[in-house]
Amino acid sequence: MFVAGTAQMDPISFPSPGDLVYLIGLTLGIVILGTVVAAVISVPVAWVAAANTTPVSWMRWLGRAIGAVTRAVPDVVIALAFSLTFALGSPLPGILALGIHSIGMISKLFADAVEQIDDGPRLAIRAAGGSRAQEFWAGVFPQVLPSWIATTLHRFDINLRGSAILGYAGVGGLGYAMKISFAQFPTGYGRGLGIAIVIFVLCVVLEVVSSTIRRNLLGVEPSGRGLGDRIVRRATRNRPAPVRRDGTAVTVASMSRRPWTPRRVRNTAWSLGAVALLVASWWMAGVDFDDIAWNQVMPTLRSFWPLSLGTHSFGEFAGALLVTVQVAFAAALLSLVLSLVVGSLAARNVAPNGPVRTVFRVVLVVFRGVPELVLAIFLIMVTGLGNQAGVVALAFGGIGLLGKLIADSFEEVPSGPERALTAAGATRGQRYLAATLPQGMPSLVGNSLYLVDTNIRAATLLGIVGGGGVGFYLTNASTVLTLHGQVTTLVLMVLVAVLAVEGLAAWMRRVYR
Repeated sequence: MFVAGTAQMDPISFPSPGDLVYLIGLTLGIVILGTVVAAVISVPVAWVAAANTTPVSWMRWLGRAIGAVTRAVPDVVIALAFSLTFALGSPLPGILALGIHSIGMISKLFADAVEQIDDGPRLAIRAAGGSRAQEFWAGVFPQVLPSWIATTLHRFDINLRGSAILGYAGVGGLGYAMKISFAQFPTGYGRGLGIAIVIFVLCVVLEVVSSTIRRNLLGVEPSGRGLGDRIVRRATRNRPAPVRRDGTAVTVASMSRRPWTPRRVRNTAWSLGAVALLVASWWMAGVDFDDIAWNQVMPTLRSFWPLSLGTHSFGEFAGALLVTVQVAFAAALLSLVLSLVVGSLAARNVAPNGPVRTVFRVVLVVFRGVPELVLAIFLIMVTGLGNQAGVVALAFGGIGLLGKLIADSFEEVPSGPERALTAAGATRGQRYLAATLPQGMPSLVGNSLYLVDTNIRAATLLGIVGGGGVGFYLTNASTVLTLHGQVTTLVLMVLVAVLAVEGLAAWMRRVYR
């Protein structure tokens, strides 16, 4: 069966150059606009969700709730629901779906960063009579700007891979073209795989681009361990400090007068380039608000309430949720076993030498670059319909995410115990088991449960590939206006499961701390 399945995907082909450029531009336009919408909305949400900036305590819980709900609703479900109020082929359902779903992640990480800032500047502004807005924009936001940009770029990477799933909700671009190709059995599989390769290449290139943006826009050296950060550091190695034309160095005092130094010119150019990219994305996506069927907006919103089970029983939905949770834990377990090996060898303080570490870092990039949906479709040809394809696809994608988090967390452990064991004559394996792994265990547990959380929220993938679980019911109910009450019921059940996993993660982090 495996040989027959792979034969159906051969030979690999690509759309014509003109069509390929159009599809890439449309996909990037939708993903960029959706990510920007989420990044902008996440600022006020994080402001009220952070303990040190929220105006009143109840608003903090409101902000956290907004983040939790938007994370729990799969983007493809949002796109399917919005497609009922927009003209066929409109990019707006995809933009809004990516934007709403991304608010949860960006606002959560942004709020966490806000809570970890140095409160001195903010309190100084308050003591001088500054307003809450002045406190935030002058005392808080400059400190968390690098984190906000880095999180937004990371979310863009996720959205780019997720755009393949949105194609199954009728959103145009590479994902939709891939869906059409795979639907043309068996002659279209080679074209579908070619489009999947294009998506993979875009995802890998994004890491290099994001590292370049961080350095040039923020004016900081890339400190990450990813492929892009390494390329930027190597290209900018031994770059001299900026100087004026008269040869004098640019100091902090001189920078306070805001001269047009090369760095300021470069930052301004990057900022204008970002604005130009946003405008180009609007043009490439072909956004037209006339596509909105305004007379269907309110009926669509009202259709999600009240809660409904339809012709199903609560036991059916609970059983489907149990299957989803089981699949999420099974995929996370597979990911943990493999990513512990790959991620450890990708860490500088564990890998035996630099080339080995580089090889395994590249392996992690490859794992992260393959969209789970593409792999699931391929696996269906091997295993047939069912949960197996979804488990393996989620596990495959989880290796890239969890492996990177493991590698980064192991590199950040205090080096004192490792050096002490080395001085005592311990082997590399003994140092790993006695110092590196125990110190990285809290992060390992937390990141593993975060992966379970992510897998639960990716349950729609199983419904798309013909598996069971909540995704099957969500996908079916999202396409019919009269069944949207079931969508609300299922989303609330998924939300409860996600919150339970987050509580378990917090408890286990305290235990291992």
